[in-house]
Amino acid sequence: MTAALSLAEISKSYFGVPALTGISFDLEPGRLLGLVGQNGAGKSTLMNVLGGVVAADAGQMQLFGRPYAPRRPADAKANGIAFIHQELNLFGNLTIAENIFVADFPRRRGLVDWSSARSRAAKLLQMVGLAMPPDTLVELLSPGERQLVEVAKGLSVEPQLVIFDEPTTSLTARETTQLFALIRRLKSEGTTIVYISHNLGDVLALADDIAVLREGQLVAQGRATDFDIGKMIKLMIGRDIDALFPPRHSASPGAVLLQAQGVTRRGAVDNVSLSVRAGEIVGIFGLMGAGRTELARLIFGLDTMDSGQLALPDGVPRHRVTPQMAIAAGLAFVTEDRRQEGLLMNAPIADNLVLASLREFASGPGLVDDTASLAAAREMARRLSIEARDIAVQPAKTLSGGNQQRVVLGKWLMVDPRLIILDEPTRGIDIGARYAIYEMIDQLASAGRGLILISSEIEEVMAMSDRLLVMSEGEIVAEFQRSAWSRELILRAAFREAEAA
Repeated sequence: MTAALSLAEISKSYFGVPALTGISFDLEPGRLLGLVGQNGAGKSTLMNVLGGVVAADAGQMQLFGRPYAPRRPADAKANGIAFIHQELNLFGNLTIAENIFVADFPRRRGLVDWSSARSRAAKLLQMVGLAMPPDTLVELLSPGERQLVEVAKGLSVEPQLVIFDEPTTSLTARETTQLFALIRRLKSEGTTIVYISHNLGDVLALADDIAVLREGQLVAQGRATDFDIGKMIKLMIGRDIDALFPPRHSASPGAVLLQAQGVTRRGAVDNVSLSVRAGEIVGIFGLMGAGRTELARLIFGLDTMDSGQLALPDGVPRHRVTPQMAIAAGLAFVTEDRRQEGLLMNAPIADNLVLASLREFASGPGLVDDTASLAAAREMARRLSIEARDIAVQPAKTLSGGNQQRVVLGKWLMVDPRLIILDEPTRGIDIGARYAIYEMIDQLASAGRGLILISSEIEEVMAMSDRLLVMSEGEIVAEFQRSAWSRELILRAAFREAEAA
């Protein structure tokens, strides 16, 4: 059988540093290859070579038996390859239909055929399970809905080979189920698929074959039935991990750092009361739309309460909170969207690290002591083991996901907060980097800081929390102590099964 994709000794270096070394494998038509590896393993470089973004230094490729050497992304598209990127390439001020066909509008007699564009867009939206009119502006869509538009855009060229790069990062559970059904249908119709994800469970559920990259080399490839999560982790990092999570070093909780009473915002959060003590990690779990992030935004003052009261680490009860008040009171908020809200992606790493603490380096009205701020940023980068060439000039966007998250944490640690809200702190981060983040969370709690850990991954909150709150429809519907919870009890609470019974 002629391979859908054949790579032979593909190599690529940047400034003399190997990014790919002798990658060779064949992918059979109509099969799904799960491509896994830590950030920096070479997955993105390999996909960029395949997509014509960069040229390989050595090696050959064949696509369905034909020599393939793309010089630009348009060559990949012309050869029937579609990329579904994690980083969305959409224009918010354009409609869904305009985004789908932005590079190749259907035409009639030399003019854009808007009727055909809307009709084709509607069929694509139905295919991906997005019930939105094609004339809807993209800026009005949620992140998950935008991701589905990106999928529809990729499928608009009727590709023979589709590459999905972390496609579920922004999707709800329902949207993820729809996407997986679509992927399986595409495969059953003969489409060849490469699926890249840090969610190893999803990879095993979808893949026919698995390829593992480590430090730019292919360290394993075979049928998915020959792999399990433990084996993939060991191959990815080159060593055994006794557990996915580090041991917790729980201490007796100290003083109350947060007291929320009756916090309410209509349509989002309903009469929520909770407390967090020094040295305590309070987990908040819930299904998408449960109100977890909305609650975090209210506590930090990004949104306004309709009613309720908050006592922050300074102990002052307030009916109104602003981010400035929250920071001054000793509160930090690590947002779930580090790219859009947590970092200035084009700014140097050092500038990002001192964002929240600039006042400490003021040398006069409107002036900053650059020497002092850079020295402090370098020390924080050293403490957090941020892997970068030169934080003074290197943009944050060049870092891996794990290192970007360390920069976000470092930014807040530089103001020495007493209470830290962590909203999905390991989203889009590989297994090795996750372990380092978990160790950091444990160390912060051991040092006496209070933490709120918001996560949609039940294993994460169970492993890292001392106490667990479950939210549903804007309310806290259950509270569990570490010694009393189970996966079943938590999920039953999230689905409100006990209430229904």
